[in-house]
Amino acid sequence: MFTSIGEILEEVPCVGPETKSREVDSIFKSLPNVQGIIVKAGIHHFALVMKTSFYQVIGNQYGYNLYMGRSIELIMNKAPLVVDHLQPIIKVSQLAMERPIEELYDYVIVAKENQCMGVVSIQSLLLAFAKIQKETALLMNPLTGLPGNNSINLELAKILSVEKFSVLYIDLDNFKTYNDTYGFKNGDDLLLATANIMTKTLAANFFGHIGGDDFIAILHHHNYEEIAQNIIDDFNRTIQSFYSETDWTQQFVIAENRAGHVEKIPLVSISIAIVTNEEKKFLSFQHIVDEAATIKKLCKQKPSSCYIVNSLNPSTNRLFKNDMVQ
Repeated sequence: MFTSIGEILEEVPCVGPETKSREVDSIFKSLPNVQGIIVKAGIHHFALVMKTSFYQVIGNQYGYNLYMGRSIELIMNKAPLVVDHLQPIIKVSQLAMERPIEELYDYVIVAKENQCMGVVSIQSLLLAFAKIQKETALLMNPLTGLPGNNSINLELAKILSVEKFSVLYIDLDNFKTYNDTYGFKNGDDLLLATANIMTKTLAANFFGHIGGDDFIAILHHHNYEEIAQNIIDDFNRTIQSFYSETDWTQQFVIAENRAGHVEKIPLVSISIAIVTNEEKKFLSFQHIVDEAATIKKLCKQKPSSCYIVNSLNPSTNRLFKNDMVQ
């Protein structure tokens, strides 16, 4: 995927400021696909002549006689948009759209260490920008804006080569019942609140939204306990506002379970299954995912928010730790 403006530039003719307008006219006529040329107006200064602007000036009543035999310096745009070749396409798109209306469709000049490399047309810029947005959308969860499954899989594959890692598989228990009882809008708001908690707690780490009520965090260290506890504490402080006073007081809702039977179902809690390589080696990210799924089932057997950690005892290969908050 293209990311920097230098990756989509095209070369166009470059002339000096003393070049006569008739010579520029010849260039445009001999290169019909070229919509503008660069004028090297100084050691570190570039100007621009767009074909449309050039012929607007030359084509008026006195323009031909007044300018055709004189230097292009009289016509050129002395302050065009010039960007470094490493500038992100998204940033350049923003700068280009902020130009005066009469320059909106002018080329963007691309330079490297004060040397002109070429130009980017607005058409190419917008096509590249649209492609970036499309590809970014595929990588992000549409509700929370967090990295989605493609990004998560890439990060999981990367951690296999690091010395220390911890993977936190975060899941909301009884979320389906909440959705059925309070509606999808409130359910979405609860997912967004959970995402905000992760953003606050995991700002310096990778975290993503697998989908539905499943999230994941990837740490390049083993300091997971405080992080997991902070997520649980923040969630338990937040969840009350998502329930009616009656449901919160009784700590359950009356609803159908997955088998279709009406019963008292506990309020939403948060479970965190933690997979770490402290005492166990993982050969593939699928192995990590499978281990997390197994631990998640154990988390869901607990009546309230908790986290459980794998592989802390070499002899048994797994020691589960609970930290439950009522």
